[in-house]
Amino acid sequence: SSIYTPLHSFIPGKHVDHMHPNAIIAIAASKNCEKLTKEIFGGEVAYVPWMRPGFELGLAMQEISNKQPNIKAIMMGQHGFISWDDDDKTCYIQTLQFIERGAKYIEDKYQAKGGDAKVFGGQKYQTLDEVTRQKILAEILPWLRGQVSQQKRFIGTVQDDAKILRFVNSNDAPRLAELGTSCPDHFLRTKIKPLYVDWNPQKEDAASLKEKLGKGLEQYRKDYAKYYEKCKHPNSPSMRDPNPTVVLIPGIAMVAWGKDKSESRVTAEFYNCAVEVMRGAEAIDQYISLPQQEAFDIEYWLLEEAKLQRMPAEKELARQVHIVIGAGSGIGKEVAHRLVKEGAHIVAVDLNAEAAKATAKEITDKYGVGIGVAGSGISGCGPAIGLACDITNRASIRTMLDQVALAYGGFDAIEVTAGIFVPSDTSGHIPDDKWALTFNINVTGSYLVADEAYKTWKEQGLKGSLVLTTSANAAVAKKGSLAYDTSKAAANHLIRELAIELAPLVRVNGVAPATVVQGSSMFPRDRVIGSLAKYKIPYSDDEPTESLTTKLAQFYADRTLTKAPITPADQAEAYFVWVSPRLSKTTGQILTVDGGLHEAFLR
Repeated sequence: SSIYTPLHSFIPGKHVDHMHPNAIIAIAASKNCEKLTKEIFGGEVAYVPWMRPGFELGLAMQEISNKQPNIKAIMMGQHGFISWDDDDKTCYIQTLQFIERGAKYIEDKYQAKGGDAKVFGGQKYQTLDEVTRQKILAEILPWLRGQVSQQKRFIGTVQDDAKILRFVNSNDAPRLAELGTSCPDHFLRTKIKPLYVDWNPQKEDAASLKEKLGKGLEQYRKDYAKYYEKCKHPNSPSMRDPNPTVVLIPGIAMVAWGKDKSESRVTAEFYNCAVEVMRGAEAIDQYISLPQQEAFDIEYWLLEEAKLQRMPAEKELARQVHIVIGAGSGIGKEVAHRLVKEGAHIVAVDLNAEAAKATAKEITDKYGVGIGVAGSGISGCGPAIGLACDITNRASIRTMLDQVALAYGGFDAIEVTAGIFVPSDTSGHIPDDKWALTFNINVTGSYLVADEAYKTWKEQGLKGSLVLTTSANAAVAKKGSLAYDTSKAAANHLIRELAIELAPLVRVNGVAPATVVQGSSMFPRDRVIGSLAKYKIPYSDDEPTESLTTKLAQFYADRTLTKAPITPADQAEAYFVWVSPRLSKTTGQILTVDGGLHEAFLR
């Protein structure tokens, strides 16, 4: 049963509403809560000072309701309120009326004090324009993610709407942020307080922000350790991660962190609520937070620890962001679906924007967006996003990586599955432009991705993984695919060179597919027909494409040692193994998934 069971069972009504709306918590978190409760609700709502939820609070509320039989609700200091009645609909309507009365009282006082123009002591800083904000965030977020992920990796959410920045930019923000949140629901996600960075967006640059963030993080960790040592009990759980989950940057944004996108959005959402609570409390009185010991006893409550210990084990790729390039179809699409099963957040990237977004939508439709609703722009996403990118263009790659930073805070691995096969013309000749195109996509594109991504990996300082796609053709000399085969041979050596260049921070490995016909964008109908004709496999011009590809796939399968067709799913398994912890000490290697072509054995 819930820890709230005693609170509800000792109340006389058959139906109980236990609510934590912002307006009510604003009253509950005010210095003179008891006085305000009487002023706003008269004798209909009683008051009980802060007590940790549980049996004793239930008894206290039972005593109050027995002594005051005419009350309809109880305000719980720095917590929320409960309302009751024997009829569920009556209770529901009554609860809404109490909330509306509290909200109206706050709004009237708020407007009387000057409203938005005077809120939080007025504005100390001005919000930077959107382009500047996003430029600074794209630069800072991967570094910040690396800093807060020293124990476990986190996923970020950016909130930069006018309402949150009205608080972050204000004169009172440093004071109120340091006080911390009041409601237990809030600080279990937001920690006892956020990290506020006193950075002047009108006079200081990104380098100064990074320096101040670094010092702020160091001090925050010290403060958290001091808080733990001061408040711990002999049987308290070990100290948890001392890094902040909410960071407030004047002029730019609030950045929230969580174990996955859903949790980081919930964290941001809860701090949005905390800001509304502080706004309301300051409008009608003075905001107060829970004493540190009380906050600690909630955060490190043994019941809360038991709940955490019962959580299912995290999946192998949990807390990670994977960029799958070429995810619009074929192997790339299959890789995206395979990795998300293991807990990865997926950035589906393709030259075709619509194809990339379609893959991301398939993932989101299947797994949902989570329970969080916060996040601005692209950062209000779920477990997958779709982006367009031309990997032969460095600027396009950088733009894509910056968007990933804004969405999730950074990334952990990249799987490049994009590639191109250009057949010879009717004379068997490959035009110069087609030769260049083949190498630009199959070799140079992978290099440019690695080179740009490494800049971000260095900023994060977190171990990363890069998987490139080569081909079994790289090891076999044959007629009819000169540009493709030589480009893949170059890709093989690119993997080895990059493994050396990017070590020890990033592992670089390759997957070498072969004869993946079904589901592959590299085998359109005309190429399939050409191959069937080349190998003298009987077919009909009006035969369905699926039938043609099945014939060709089986022909290729019969040439292998395993005699089985190779599918995109077979390839996806290889990508997963490379980026998983299972081969965390392997780099510079190529895993061939071709069914067993002995001609392609690496020597």
